[in-house]
Amino acid sequence: MNTLAVVLEEPRQLALRRLDLKPAGPDDVVVDVDWSGISTGTERLLWDGRMPHFPGLGYPLVPGYELVGQVVDAGENARDRIGQRVFVPGSSHFIDARGLFGGAAKTLITPQARTVTLPDGLEDQGVLLSLAATAYHAIVGGTAPDLIVGYGTLGRLLLRITEAMGHDKPVVWETNAGRRNGIAIHPDADDRRDYRSIYDASGAEDLMDFLVARLARSGEIVLAGFYEARLSFAFPMAFMKEARFRIAAEFKPEDVAGVTDLITSGRLSLDGLITHRMAATEANDAYPVAFGEPDCLKMILDWRNCA
Repeated sequence: MNTLAVVLEEPRQLALRRLDLKPAGPDDVVVDVDWSGISTGTERLLWDGRMPHFPGLGYPLVPGYELVGQVVDAGENARDRIGQRVFVPGSSHFIDARGLFGGAAKTLITPQARTVTLPDGLEDQGVLLSLAATAYHAIVGGTAPDLIVGYGTLGRLLLRITEAMGHDKPVVWETNAGRRNGIAIHPDADDRRDYRSIYDASGAEDLMDFLVARLARSGEIVLAGFYEARLSFAFPMAFMKEARFRIAAEFKPEDVAGVTDLITSGRLSLDGLITHRMAATEANDAYPVAFGEPDCLKMILDWRNCA
């Protein structure tokens, strides 16, 4: 079996080509992909060649970890999944390309345990489950935010999930005027210095001193973004504040289940977060738009008309 896939041959060199796939095992499913998302965090670092080292990282690789499709075949232990519409966070079944993430392809083979059956009617918004589960994982791991830094896709999901879970609406900072949407404010417009829980969704590594100064005593900074450079802060202010730092790591299956419950119950909407759509055959144009256009919150690739 083989598939059409987006392949990063090396930084900033992208190709759309066919890759052979390892055979499906008894617990694997074969997914015909309809849509895949482009991440402006980790995937941008892969694109630029600035991704910190991870086991399995290297080129050529298939990027992407946000996709929606239909199970069209399965191993003997997963036959009951055939016909289901699922979310999949990627695949490692490619031959001659690394699958550290492995979601940007027309056909994927993956263990059934890694797939999530989608609620009825979710369609292409299902690609957002990765980011939604990331936001959910951060919130359930500690105190809910009363300040969110950054109003991109992750920041918006942090806000929506915080409210969906019944917590008070947090303040949101955003320096890009075009993204504030009448909800976020510029940091300079806020002189508050008693935030209990600050969630950084910006991925900026030079904010720590600024954020520590805005904490209440014993307040917490949650690092919800992904950072390519070392993070540092001046110790005296953090000492006086008795500041705490928490890293929200990779989401878990229970986080996806929690987010799915919020969606199916109507408490969480994903509307308005996918701003750009392009055919997968236009991937070479889609990636620069996803990473370079300020008004692009989420770009998705449409694989439905690909062979």
